[in-house]
Amino acid sequence: MEPYRFSEGREPLLVSMPHVGLDIPEDIRGRMTEAALTLADTDWHVDRLYDFLEDIGASWIAANHSRYVIDLNRAPDGKALYSGARETELCPTTSFADEPLYRPGQAPDEAEVARRRVHYWRPYHERLSETLERLRARHGRVLLWDAHSILSRVPRFFEGRLPDLNIGSRTGSSAAPELIERVAEVAREAEAAGFSHALDGRFKGGFITRNYGRPERGIHALQLELSQITYMDEQPPYSFRDDLAKEVRPVLRRMLEAALAWTRATG
Repeated sequence: MEPYRFSEGREPLLVSMPHVGLDIPEDIRGRMTEAALTLADTDWHVDRLYDFLEDIGASWIAANHSRYVIDLNRAPDGKALYSGARETELCPTTSFADEPLYRPGQAPDEAEVARRRVHYWRPYHERLSETLERLRARHGRVLLWDAHSILSRVPRFFEGRLPDLNIGSRTGSSAAPELIERVAEVAREAEAAGFSHALDGRFKGGFITRNYGRPERGIHALQLELSQITYMDEQPPYSFRDDLAKEVRPVLRRMLEAALAWTRATG
């Protein structure tokens, strides 16, 4: 199986979905625990939720393999995103619920992590980087939108319920202030529909946002961590909820259209 799916668009916008993948190769699957095989920490249905991307002219890239194989939103050297905070690794060995993902003695060693980095991590990031450079050259500026979702409550990482819309901009440095404000304004307006939001709260952006967001070079990057309670059942079998999605999907589209309008106008 190819490491990712990709679609070329016409606008200066690339949407990355690094955690939607479900595939685990058999040689890895056979060493995993039953808890791992539920794929609980997947960004479930994010590609389905963003079903409007081709309509607005966006390019998009989506992982095919599970984040349990390798986390595409981590640095290749495994460097922590948040100093002092608990995090999962480049090749995770525990779930968000702190359950082991591998049977005793079966976790990947350094050599296996290096192989996975070559086979899965590198191709995704090479395509991501090439696409950003091509779009920037064509349009003058480009926006990278890193699309994620997460359970509304994950005690391992944060207390209480997560806000619905979590915008990350590396504390204002991965995108132009005006662009960040356009997106934040849409999130504020969505409060009237019952959606809470945070800007650079618990989630300030993962490796993808931090590594590629270079506004001084015309490459702007934002991450959106969406609470899964807004569009799906948070318990197995993790079903997509059309009745919920129809409320939050227009908010996502308005965010992207506002950001794209700014990017297009200033390119």
